Amino acid sequence: MEMKQVLWSTIFLAFIPSLFKTAKLRYDGDQVLRIVPQDTIQADFMQNLCKDLMLDLWLPQMSELIRPQSEVHVRVPSSSLNEVKIKLEEKSIQYDIIIENVQNLLEIQTQNVRPRTVKTVLYNYTKYHSMEEIYQWMTDISEKHSEVVTHNFLGMTYEKRPIYYLKIGFSSEKPKKIIWMDCGIHAREWIAPAFCQWFTKEVLQNYKNDPKIERLFKNIDIYMLPVLNIDGYIYTWTTDRLWRKSRSPPPYENCTCYGTDLNRNFDSHWCSIGASSDCCSQTFCGVEPASEPEVKVVADFVTSNKDDILAFLTFHSYGQLILTPYGYTEQPAANHDELMDVAHKAADALKEKHGTEFKVGPSSWVLYKSSGSSRDWVRDVGINFSYTFELRDNGTYGFRLPEEQIQPACEETMAAVKTVINYIHEKHFSTDEASAITDLWSLMIASWALVSSFTLS
Repeated sequence: MEMKQVLWSTIFLAFIPSLFKTAKLRYDGDQVLRIVPQDTIQADFMQNLCKDLMLDLWLPQMSELIRPQSEVHVRVPSSSLNEVKIKLEEKSIQYDIIIENVQNLLEIQTQNVRPRTVKTVLYNYTKYHSMEEIYQWMTDISEKHSEVVTHNFLGMTYEKRPIYYLKIGFSSEKPKKIIWMDCGIHAREWIAPAFCQWFTKEVLQNYKNDPKIERLFKNIDIYMLPVLNIDGYIYTWTTDRLWRKSRSPPPYENCTCYGTDLNRNFDSHWCSIGASSDCCSQTFCGVEPASEPEVKVVADFVTSNKDDILAFLTFHSYGQLILTPYGYTEQPAANHDELMDVAHKAADALKEKHGTEFKVGPSSWVLYKSSGSSRDWVRDVGINFSYTFELRDNGTYGFRLPEEQIQPACEETMAAVKTVINYIHEKHFSTDEASAITDLWSLMIASWALVSSFTLS
């Protein structure tokens, strides 16, 4: 598709929500409870309760993953609240209310969200932005920094919206290595796209004065995808703030539920542990691996460029974690020790910024088991450095992190990501530079010796 056609598609699609407005879902009186089952009896009861009442599990993401002594965060609709609390009390299961009224918190988060001037000179990186604004921001940033940024088309979403990424780095006649970064694979995790925009802003503002970034741009291109699940992200702005999945239609004749969890749709032990074949589940894995167009375009890009991709970084919320492969097995990755060493250094750098604690390790060790994730898939195809960053917080706000926390969340995550990127860059390029210096020094010595021999003779 020609870029001009894609841009016209973007402009047209930006007006669709205003043409077909639907009432936004409300969550008045809904509460989020924190529960820690003390034994297998309580854990089994919680599993059945969540299934029977179809409660919205936030942690873990599937009722089958509820375990003794592990936190459960669950949104309970106001209509079921008394029933749930009575059942918990009957079984002597203690609970805390971590969100008193979900709708009130949603309104606090979005009270300043309104159409804004989006030219990059005025762009506010401490606010959440609609997809229309992000599209415009990508155009503006590539024009303003054309010497290091290009605006590229990756593919189309299910609802025929263009997926763009920014390629950041100095142009080169020789092939360069790649660091891939994506955000917004889960629609309701707004802080993730906010971070991808923040990261872009930071490196572009500082590369001329920071020798490390300048050297990085010479050796590596950063491929930045601010929002992968574009259809779902737009749906969180127009209709349902807590929507998670894509917006593909019901896959089965007897199913009425939309969407697939894009991060369960990669061909990595697809639809086994921690994923669901129930099309109404938040972790529905799709009808087959890479059945979703959004997943397919990423998988095709990675497959085509896997020899040049040094790292794959994907950003989510919430939980405050730096996750390494794997989720589908407790067997560690071949380079587990190195992955953990770098992740711990990143977590230390993050903590130095604002004191925030992040856990580090494979998902199957520190979170729960899951299959079909992009993090595990790219490691399986041979990309050594693969990390998932689960940004703030630990449940106080969950997926609705207030705008006043965007800056500190992005600042601390920036420190962690810079640690990872600097390590990878030095690992692959410092040796080459040292060799070049050695070769130059050897040449100088040889030249000096040759001159000396002529002089002596």
